[in-house]
This record gives sequence, C-alpha cells and structure tokens, in this order.
Amino acid sequence: MSDSTFKPEDMPILNLDTSGTSVYEASRFLDSPEVISAYLAQSMKSNDPQILMKALAEVTKAQGVNKVAEAAGVNRESLYKTLKGGSKTRYETVQKLMLALGVELTVQPIATGKTQAQTRS
Repeated sequence: MSDSTFKPEDMPILNLDTSGTSVYEASRFLDSPEVISAYLAQSMKSNDPQILMKALAEVTKAQGVNKVAEAAGVNRESLYKTLKGGSKTRYETVQKLMLALGVELTVQPIATGKTQAQTRS
C-alpha cells in the first residue's frame, strides 16, 4: 500500500485559480447499479485495499449510511469504522457491505491471459 503524497501546489506548471470551484464528490454521480459497479471495479484495479475502502465509502454515502448499515446488519458506528480503513477488514465484512450495496465480487481472467502461477514457472 502506498500513501499518496502528491500535492498539486508542488507542481509549478499548475498555476490554476480554483477559487470558484467546489470539492469533487464521487457520491453525487453514483446513482445507478451500473455506475456503482464500474466505479468499484475500477477502484479494485489499483490493487490497493485502501482505495477500495474509499470507493466503498463513497458508494455508501451515495446510498445513505443508515440504509446501508441496516442492510449489512451492522450498526452505523461499526460501518464508519470499517470504511475508515487502516485496519485489516475481514472478507466477510466486505462481502456483507457489497451485498448491502447491491453489488457482488466476480472473477474473470486477467487481460493478458497469463496467470501469476504460469509466469512463475
């Protein structure tokens, strides 16, 4: 896992006036199962569990924390703690959360067609 230390202000070529802009919130655009699935699938491609947890937090925010907590069978505080990341979240917890969000994890071949086991031999 890597912590991003990128700061736009450290790049001298980016001298943009952002005073008239607002913070981007992905949750505003997560309004259909197809968009939510694509968003979560893209976050999983990073191979960084913290990015997945941040994406799950955005989807949870879009659908309503209380509603998702109830559907997942957890209390709101536990859900916030899970979505905060930093600890090793159990697969069972992620599975409950995904089901509550109306999505599921699936398996598909890697685009190159080679598995990691094949590349090791």
